[in-house]
Amino acid sequence: MSAGMQHAAIDLPGLDDVPTGARVVVAMSGGVDSSVAAALCRARGFEVVGATLQLYDAREAPTAASKTCCAGRDIRDAKRVAAAIGIPHYVLDYEARFRRAVMEDFAATYAAGATPVPCIRCNQRVKFADLLDFARDLGAAALVTGHYVRRTIRPTGAELHVAAEAARDQSYFLFTTTRAQLGFVRFPLGDLPKSETRALAERFALPVAAKPDSQDICFVPDGDYAATVARLRPEARAPGAVVDLDGRTLARHEGIHHFTVGQRRGLGLGGGGEPLYVAAIEPASRRVVVGPRQALAVAACDLDETNWLGPGDAPPESGIAATVRVRSTHAGATARVVGCSPGLARVEFAAPETGVAPGQAAVAYDGTRVLGGGFIRRRDVLTASGPRPMTPATSAAE
Repeated sequence: MSAGMQHAAIDLPGLDDVPTGARVVVAMSGGVDSSVAAALCRARGFEVVGATLQLYDAREAPTAASKTCCAGRDIRDAKRVAAAIGIPHYVLDYEARFRRAVMEDFAATYAAGATPVPCIRCNQRVKFADLLDFARDLGAAALVTGHYVRRTIRPTGAELHVAAEAARDQSYFLFTTTRAQLGFVRFPLGDLPKSETRALAERFALPVAAKPDSQDICFVPDGDYAATVARLRPEARAPGAVVDLDGRTLARHEGIHHFTVGQRRGLGLGGGGEPLYVAAIEPASRRVVVGPRQALAVAACDLDETNWLGPGDAPPESGIAATVRVRSTHAGATARVVGCSPGLARVEFAAPETGVAPGQAAVAYDGTRVLGGGFIRRRDVLTASGPRPMTPATSAAE
């Protein structure tokens, strides 16, 4: 153990309810954040076990220049960090599970005319499911991750809150964390700015201290989403028409997997005239419907696969006021979240909202607290005659 590991007085507000000396499993991706989380737990006096997921065939891994996580070199980096801080380390082969639960879902969602969020699916179906079971099987008191989010204990139980540094907050990607999982998972970096995490990596002399952050989806080399979808779902490459709101053909395309609702660039329409955006995608007809920005205005949207962490067991039928983010980079919109039936909810925006894309997540907040969310499946698009429901299979021209 290095000299930097001797600072047992380090405050870990995310783990202050775990007894010193207890066993914890740390999910180690090979990056600086999870490595610092492991080092902090080691310095605090926990019995730390590192676990890294092998999620896909190393022969399909991106090149060293790619800014992804979970590649073959990241497994090696995680092993190096574990050795440096003196903890056991396991590599868990979840390749088949990841391909089925995340990669194939990613391709199928694009092929269906919607826009997936694979990082949410990975957290939901792999990291906070299988990895959590692994931690319990080892008799661990907690599963620790390097996510930038905070877990707060209240008399009613554990709550999920945004990170102290808003620019690093990852709560949008963790809305599917269930109440039971939230009782077991810990996030020691939630109160830290990234600059302090980097400083701690240097203080602990971690071999990944200068490693760049991952940016791309781990199984999408060089950010080429369309090529990945085409490889997994060749039928997505079927050509079709780009049409305006009246159904007039403006251009041809080489597959709906090249498009997402709200997209402006790469439409193949040339320059000049009023900017056009993707207003809808029709998987059955292969049509991509484009229109002016106002064609993106949405009054409400319906959600499925909802997970609720707010008061009660589900959003109330009378609705609850919230700030709702409809994509990871969205600042949030004033809205009401209305409970429908189990697993379903409706978001009613206070003002027309644009960029509401089927397949993306809508996550509700009360201040810093994550209330819950779901996946967008239907939108009420505003027209001259008022709101009108639209699903990925319904165009703005119909």
